[in-house]
Amino acid sequence: MNESICITTLVENTVHQRGLKAEHGLAFHLQFGRHRVLFDTGQSDLLLHNACLLGLDLRQLDAIALSHGHYDHCGGLKAAWSLSPACRLHLHPAAIAAKFSVNTSGEARNIGMTDDTQEVICACASAVWTRGLTEVVPGLFATGEIPRQTDYEDVEGRFFLDAKCQQPDPLMDDQALFFESREGLVVLFGCAHSGVVNTLLHIERLTGGKRIHAILGGMHLLNASPERLQKTIAALGQRDLRLLVPMHCTGWPATPALWNHFGNRCVSGGVGSQQVFSR
Repeated sequence: MNESICITTLVENTVHQRGLKAEHGLAFHLQFGRHRVLFDTGQSDLLLHNACLLGLDLRQLDAIALSHGHYDHCGGLKAAWSLSPACRLHLHPAAIAAKFSVNTSGEARNIGMTDDTQEVICACASAVWTRGLTEVVPGLFATGEIPRQTDYEDVEGRFFLDAKCQQPDPLMDDQALFFESREGLVVLFGCAHSGVVNTLLHIERLTGGKRIHAILGGMHLLNASPERLQKTIAALGQRDLRLLVPMHCTGWPATPALWNHFGNRCVSGGVGSQQVFSR
């Protein structure tokens, strides 16, 4: 097989080019051989603006995969779906559940899907529920539920399933995408609420221990304790990763800590950035 995979950042908290726009959220466009896939959709229809400027035709999508049900990853679904209503939609059933968070002042806020997003999913006859390993297009896989194995990782925030914030949300809908390139496995995170290391351990188990070459996306370490951050960096270092693209919710001080440790193996991933792999 001799195919090129181009991953373009459509939505992220930062931008790389003049004219593009940023928002708190994440969306990747994957040109995966002859297939076109969206992984997450940001929080609004901003991805349409950025896709147009980047020359990406969202009318040609084969699939849309959602990493989890938070608004900043699925809010642009209606806009994307309106252009490619025949594409398949991949998500975990728990993604459509009500979702709330609590801020530092103890106030609850709704961070789940909007009614418009829910309506798109309900109307989608080709929805694929990804409880377990699922092939999105040939060679590109969604992990489904990720087992929580480490003793230092959690969902990294105060997340709940009810407006009174009494029922914790384990975020079992959190999932990643991965594929095998010539250099090794490439992993895309949405927010990695299951834990970056838990996610990689699961993918290694699914693939029989194949080497991980690159990780891209949100790593949700913005509130990580020094111990968690240190153990995460150590686990990544053991895997001899060649490319790290910490984005979106990776946060401070985790992002500079990763750059300091891995040096030029880290690159920024703002809107308009591209990573190209072959397989």
